[in-house]
Amino acid sequence: MTSTTVQDRRDALVERLFGATIGTLELFGVYLGDRLGLYAALAGADALDPDELAERAGIAPRYAREWLEQQAVAGVLDVEDGEGGTRRFRLSAEYAEVLVDAESPNYLAPLASLLAGIGGVLPDVVAAYRTGGGVPFSRYGADLRDGQAAMNRPAFTNEMASWVATMPDVDARLRSEPAARVADVGCGVGWSTIALARAFPAATVEGIDLDQASVDDARRNAADAGMAGAVSFHMGDAADPAAKGAYDLACMFEALHDTPRPAEVLGALHQMLREDGSVLLADERVASSFTAPGDEVERMMYGWSISHCLPAAMVDQPAEPTGTVLREPTVRDLAGRAGFRSVDVLPIENDFFRFYRLRR
Repeated sequence: MTSTTVQDRRDALVERLFGATIGTLELFGVYLGDRLGLYAALAGADALDPDELAERAGIAPRYAREWLEQQAVAGVLDVEDGEGGTRRFRLSAEYAEVLVDAESPNYLAPLASLLAGIGGVLPDVVAAYRTGGGVPFSRYGADLRDGQAAMNRPAFTNEMASWVATMPDVDARLRSEPAARVADVGCGVGWSTIALARAFPAATVEGIDLDQASVDDARRNAADAGMAGAVSFHMGDAADPAAKGAYDLACMFEALHDTPRPAEVLGALHQMLREDGSVLLADERVASSFTAPGDEVERMMYGWSISHCLPAAMVDQPAEPTGTVLREPTVRDLAGRAGFRSVDVLPIENDFFRFYRLRR
């Protein structure tokens, strides 16, 4: 390798880290805009000056001015000069969709909350690396819980019915009598469970999660959505003996890779099912094998894994977690160990999720 090539590689990494720093700081700005309701105050409004935004959002005017200027410099807000040289700021409709519309597939503001949740516990992650222990999911707090839920909500809300439709016999069963019973395992704050209940009103849909704070949020979300009578949520374990053989369909959306012993979890789902039942599993759409350097999806998934998913799964020892990068061959191996007779990759187009049907 020539000295010029070495210098070029070094300089490329310097530029990359510098750009990542700018991007991270700009995500902090998105976090403030989201959590403080600043984007919501700007959305659909005429251009606002700092005092007007401060009054609408209930923040101090000096902070409003600095945040607005930062957002304009970052290219998020449009800026115009008002009377007396006062700057006025506007959030365009297309950017409002990305930053405010919670059910749009383009809604990405929650990424900032996810990173804030991780950033707040990085010293704990450092300690876990040294000891081989973990960092409890609850330690990441509301920022990560809310961010993760908000990122997945648009897909659950807009696409759930079409996902199940790729399994025609399951779709028909969920629409028929007597009522099919569906378990949404690892339901989080409940958006997937609510979407299932909306898509299949004839079915009995239950959300199950090990995190009480998530279950509490799920119940509130169902009530706010007018679905409190259509779904139920409880804190519990899929391995509960009372659940054995009780369900026609068990779902697990982007949660298997977070578990400490995924083969055991799939074994519990297998036990939950009636004889002809199935599991609808969604996890990350990563490459089938390790390749370095990886593409952007692979890079992002490993980023979540080293800072959150793996540490959270390492809490409950002994642990054999997969990390976020859960590849298709690994899913097939885990499902076979759990007793499933077949694993099908479903024909669903999605940039980040791969969908599997596991047949009992």
